[in-house]
Amino acid sequence: MHERGDGLFPPAAYARDDESRDDHFYRVPRKVVHIDDGAIAALGRLYAEVLPAGGRLLDLMSSWRSHLPAEFRAGEVVGLGMNADEMADNPRLSRFVVHDLNAQPRLPFAAEAFDGAMCAVSIQYVLYPVMLFREVRRVLRPGAPFVVSFSNRCFPTKAVAVWLESTDAQHLALVRAYFEAAGAWWDVTEESRSPADGDPLYAVWARASSQHGGPEMAPKPPNVRHAPAEPWRAS
Repeated sequence: MHERGDGLFPPAAYARDDESRDDHFYRVPRKVVHIDDGAIAALGRLYAEVLPAGGRLLDLMSSWRSHLPAEFRAGEVVGLGMNADEMADNPRLSRFVVHDLNAQPRLPFAAEAFDGAMCAVSIQYVLYPVMLFREVRRVLRPGAPFVVSFSNRCFPTKAVAVWLESTDAQHLALVRAYFEAAGAWWDVTEESRSPADGDPLYAVWARASSQHGGPEMAPKPPNVRHAPAEPWRAS
């Protein structure tokens, strides 16, 4: 296993207050939503705009709800998460896989198996983000979107230090940096989709580039002008 953070930031940036095994933490089902109805509706509208209708979708770090709008019709939605009971109760999932991305970032799917992917309000828990974004690119077909959304809520004991020590604007820059460092992504977009009242909602998404030509982003470090606050950085 590579060091935490994949070299994007020092490993200390990906320390957590609770370093116990994630499969123990998520063993008990938590059938709650982590954003309010307004933010859920805003996320659903974003999915309807960006994700391909009729496509095969991957719901990363899935739970008992995928937040796809009721009128959106996917060909298949495959969930990957930590709790089988939660995902079994998700009406949008065609099937699911129990898999700990922090223990094994490699995704258990063939190359170019999906037409789109999403990760809702969970990116703050990932220890190997660059490896994960490369893996998502591997399992997506060229041109397929990957939508990463988040709010200002989390399980703080399991969130990584760099996330907890950053602002919402810096979270946008951080997720963009994951796409850039992973490479093979293009058309990176970051937006606030926050409703007028209630929980904020932010999203960063990009499209998988073709491995046989076409637009592509070369791997590069994050722009230091937009880097998150660094109380964890070694002197």
